[in-house]
Amino acid sequence: MKKCIITVVGKDKVGIIAGVCQYLSDISVNILNISQTIVEGYFNMMMIVDFTNCTKEIAVVVNEMEELGKTIGVDIHCQREDIFEKMHRL
Repeated sequence: MKKCIITVVGKDKVGIIAGVCQYLSDISVNILNISQTIVEGYFNMMMIVDFTNCTKEIAVVVNEMEELGKTIGVDIHCQREDIFEKMHRL
């Protein structure tokens, strides 16, 4: 399983979750876990997703998600889970 961690932050507005989830669905990325909060009007979401059946390369998805974030007015970052796993081993 190829997992990635996606973070989404920005001013809250309607459609953020829908936009991100629709994009991931369109490229066959499965959402394993999703957590979101809104604090004083600011939206924060973290997702763990499975890229095993993704129809695009992860590097392409990272760039497209950054562009999606600009379109919907949030910052989106996508990082491979193995980076976090290696950091915690040190």
